[in-house]
Amino acid sequence: MTSAVVRYPRLFLSLVKFEHTIFALPFAYIGAFLAVDGVPGGGDLLWITVAMVGARSLAMALNRLIDAGVDARNPRTAGRELPSGALRPWHVVLFSLASLVVFLVAVYQLAPIVRWLWPIPVVAFVIYPYLKRTTWLSHFWLGAVDGLAPVGAWAAITNDLPLEAWLLGAAVAVWVTGFDVLYALFDLEHDREHGLHSIPARFGVGAAFTVARVCHVATVVFLALAGLALEAGVLYWLGVAVVAGLLVYEHSLVSPRDTRRLDAAFFTMNGVISVSFFAFVLADVLA
Repeated sequence: MTSAVVRYPRLFLSLVKFEHTIFALPFAYIGAFLAVDGVPGGGDLLWITVAMVGARSLAMALNRLIDAGVDARNPRTAGRELPSGALRPWHVVLFSLASLVVFLVAVYQLAPIVRWLWPIPVVAFVIYPYLKRTTWLSHFWLGAVDGLAPVGAWAAITNDLPLEAWLLGAAVAVWVTGFDVLYALFDLEHDREHGLHSIPARFGVGAAFTVARVCHVATVVFLALAGLALEAGVLYWLGVAVVAGLLVYEHSLVSPRDTRRLDAAFFTMNGVISVSFFAFVLADVLA
């Protein structure tokens, strides 16, 4: 009994890659802090955090559940919890339902507008795994879904969706799209062999790097446009400059001829980018 109490939480945390919440959560906070040009109430921050954890857990669990067969055929992912048998499908179904409940409880503690909008991300979570089977545009769908983080947080506090929120969401969307295109390089040969769709599989490695670079230039552009719309302070602009520099460094780690450091570029640098920009935004609104 004791071993199960320890084992199952560890398996579920691994299932949803809980540590990768660091990619999206800081941008939700950025949306919240910029929405009020200061520090939101503790209750709002708490429920935004709970909503983000619930939503991301639901999204990852559904992805793993729907993709279990695909993962089982891929040597890179065959050891995941479902293909390996460490978790059963019914475990993940129950976990998904619990995550949905957590998400909805949090949503109903926030502004009324999000009580009407919550089905949008949930439907998007379900659609995404199937898109990978049909179109290379799935990268952009994933980006758009993650881009809802600052938009949703802004709406959750102000009950409004102004242009500034959408510009921040667009920045996150193209940022995520860019690194998801690079992430697909891990499965390039497998995707081609099994008829799965991605930009690298459809257009090649060189095109994948071009798309990722264009997306990350667009990230900086959208952050700059958001800053102009917000009439942001100097520290915000320093944050944009740091994001630009980190993205340049990230792309210096890999190239179409050398992807050996793709793990460092994808996982480490993107976590640094999101946390660093949040730190500058926080400093700017507190200044």
